Amino acid sequence: MGKTGFSLFLALGLVTLSTSSEKKCILSGSWQNDLGSNMTISAMNKAGQFSGSYFTAVSVTKKSILVSPMNGSQHVDNLEHPTFGFTVQWSFSDSTTVFVGQCFVDDHGEETLQTMWLLRQKAKSAEDNWSATMVGTDVFTRLKRQNLGESMKSDL
Repeated sequence: MGKTGFSLFLALGLVTLSTSSEKKCILSGSWQNDLGSNMTISAMNKAGQFSGSYFTAVSVTKKSILVSPMNGSQHVDNLEHPTFGFTVQWSFSDSTTVFVGQCFVDDHGEETLQTMWLLRQKAKSAEDNWSATMVGTDVFTRLKRQNLGESMKSDL
C-alpha cells in the first residue's frame, strides 16, 4: 500500500472514529441548577415524553416547599443537542412554571441543560395580570453519584 493509500485509510478511520463517538445528551437522571434546585427526569418514551419531580431551592411563598410533579417532551430525532420543554405544577402554591431549553455536551462529556422559564402566579384580578408572570434562565448540570432524594434530604 502506497503513501496515498495509507493516508486515505488513516483519514477514513479517523472520520469513522469521530462520527461514531459523537456525544449524545440524555435528559433522564438527576440535575441541579445554579440556584440549588433539583429535578429528576424519568426515562423518555418513544414519543419523547417524560415525567419527573422538581424540588425548588427558591420561592416567594411563605409555605413549606414541596416536591412538585413535572411533565415534558423532547425532540427524539437528534440526541446530539436536543431541544426540550417541561412544565412544573407547584404543589405548594397556585403557580405553574414552563421551561424550554437545549441539552449540550462539552468536549469533556459534561452535560448541561440551558433553559429559559416563565413562572405564572395566580393574579388576584385582571388589573393585577401584568405582574403575574416572571421570566428567567437556569443552567442545570447532572448530579454525579447522588440521587435526588439524597440531595433533597441534605437541603432540608
